[in-house]
Amino acid sequence: MTKIIAQKSLDYRILLETILKKMSDKAKFIYNNSELEFTVGKGTMDEKYVDFSKFRADTNGIITLDPGFKNTGSCMSNITYLDGEEGVLMYRGYPIEQLAQKSNFVEVMYLLLQGELPTASELEQFSKDIREYDYVNEDVSKILAAFPSSAHPMGVLSTLTSALTAFNPKSVNVNSKEDMYRAAVTLIGKFAVLASWTLKKMKGMPLNYSDNKFNYVENFYHLMFSQPHKEVEMDPVIINALDKLFILHADHEQNCSTSTVRLVGSAQTGLFASISAGISALWGPLHGGANQAVVEMLDQIKEDGGDVQKWINKAKDRNDPFRLMGFGHRVYKNFDPRARIIKSAADQVLDKLGIHDESLEIAKELERAALEDDYFIERKLYPNVDFYSGIIYRAFGIPTEMFTVMFAVGRLPGWIAQWMEMRQNNEPIGRPRQIYTGPAKRDYVDINNR
Repeated sequence: MTKIIAQKSLDYRILLETILKKMSDKAKFIYNNSELEFTVGKGTMDEKYVDFSKFRADTNGIITLDPGFKNTGSCMSNITYLDGEEGVLMYRGYPIEQLAQKSNFVEVMYLLLQGELPTASELEQFSKDIREYDYVNEDVSKILAAFPSSAHPMGVLSTLTSALTAFNPKSVNVNSKEDMYRAAVTLIGKFAVLASWTLKKMKGMPLNYSDNKFNYVENFYHLMFSQPHKEVEMDPVIINALDKLFILHADHEQNCSTSTVRLVGSAQTGLFASISAGISALWGPLHGGANQAVVEMLDQIKEDGGDVQKWINKAKDRNDPFRLMGFGHRVYKNFDPRARIIKSAADQVLDKLGIHDESLEIAKELERAALEDDYFIERKLYPNVDFYSGIIYRAFGIPTEMFTVMFAVGRLPGWIAQWMEMRQNNEPIGRPRQIYTGPAKRDYVDINNR
């Protein structure tokens, strides 16, 4: 143990800080009168962790149990920082508020993939590289044709993304920056096309192809909404809102889908297949389906007569199973920083489009009630990004089944960046442990004696 000698000239606060620092270097584990020490480390933002990487070996077989991995760090990453208590989100050190206000989605994609904001020439080249690969082999459309129109767009998107492997069979050399970059821009370019095709399939409409006169977000909007007899108008308010939504969803640390991408990729699985697995994880209603659940809730309230206060009271009733969707967040214990940003965009979209939709009017009433009601204020149940994104997509006329696809388009660069980081760091294959709770050893009984 380090000895600290106090002198008269030594400030008491400095002494205390020194003691705390020395105390925080190690964490002790005591079991059966044995004592082990484990290193306590800190991340860039002073996040403290106990290094349990050798815990099982050092304790002769004891493992930690952490269902859902809520207290377990699966990796060290330099991509995204999230502080749920303080409502902070940063990509590569840049606050999400600054990126949403000053940047654009293509620039943010570059930042996530390359680690730094691009120069003007780098951004131009990056955009050019994406456009070079924004075509999809015609045979992929034959795979799409095999799906019934009733197929969920996320299932279709996952399948088509995985199918890209067949048309891009060359494995990525993870030690080559050029190969990794090419794989990234290839998937980014093709993904927007595939995502739009899921909508066209659902609606039974002709497929669209990229138009290089548009930037990435504009092109995606064109792919989604242009028709043979009707070119879509590029309204700056709509494009700006869509751009912001993609930025806000671009990455969110080690959530379910991102962890899935890294876990699948840890087996040295290729990029396309790993991203396909992430899409499937995102499909779940507890993850990417939250904004869809918001709109379904609004429709439910409308069908019940539209009495917002009635449903507010139901949400307050502990004995009532109803819960307001799109309020609060399992990570953010304060206000979702993304919600502050997208709220103004949602207001602008509704004002610009002049839509008179009863469900959207109900959303406004719910928002107002929640922000003014002491019950929600005390519990910090503020509207989150899913609440506002659902409203915006509804205003765009996007079917609810497509909401999670929109989420996937935004989250794609984060997934790719996480996969690249994991592979370049040569991280070991993921292999969680378990606690067995089944029957103890027993002998086989012949079928005639059972």
